[in-house]
Amino acid sequence: MKTPAKKKKKGTLREYAESLIIAFVIAFFVRSFFIQAFKIPSSSMEPTLLVGDHILVNRLSYVVKVPILDKIIFEISRPERGDVVVFRYPLDRSKDFIKRVIAKGGDTLEIQGNRIYINGKRMEDPWGYYEYETRPFPEKEHIGPLKVPEDAYFVMGDNRDKSYDSRFWGFIRQEDLVGKALVIYFSWDRHARSIPRYVRWERIGKLIK
Repeated sequence: MKTPAKKKKKGTLREYAESLIIAFVIAFFVRSFFIQAFKIPSSSMEPTLLVGDHILVNRLSYVVKVPILDKIIFEISRPERGDVVVFRYPLDRSKDFIKRVIAKGGDTLEIQGNRIYINGKRMEDPWGYYEYETRPFPEKEHIGPLKVPEDAYFVMGDNRDKSYDSRFWGFIRQEDLVGKALVIYFSWDRHARSIPRYVRWERIGKLIK
């Protein structure tokens, strides 16, 4: 016969287990359909995003997908030029990349050095950052004119001299989209010389534009 103490202990353990299961289900649901956290590992989006920035991405910006299978259920909207998007890397869809949309389906794109032309007109490019006077990718200095297929996007990193993007591996598709980058919720500088400076307080809460 079980004592009251054993019954209470069993009841408490069951409550903890149920709470953990519920928390896991909620976290999985939120991550799968609403908000997902990402860490910036490279300098390809500098100065907009720095190595060590932790960001939140809205998964409901463009498409709703079946969790795990990663299949589109329905489309909500399409990225606009200038949106910072997270997507499945087309050559290895197990990896997520983050870049900025430069051209959309139906656009004619041409790149001449640090000048970008969309449909024959030079595009305003307040995001482009060129670190070197001599371009490190001379073979990518002149691209196009080329037509962006429907349901596709040409994306580039803001740090044009250090970004592996559509200039190298082509377009991303609507089905590759994960979501739109929203905000920096935490940022740390691993090269800081003192502990108080590890956290970039001024970047926390900064909207991604």
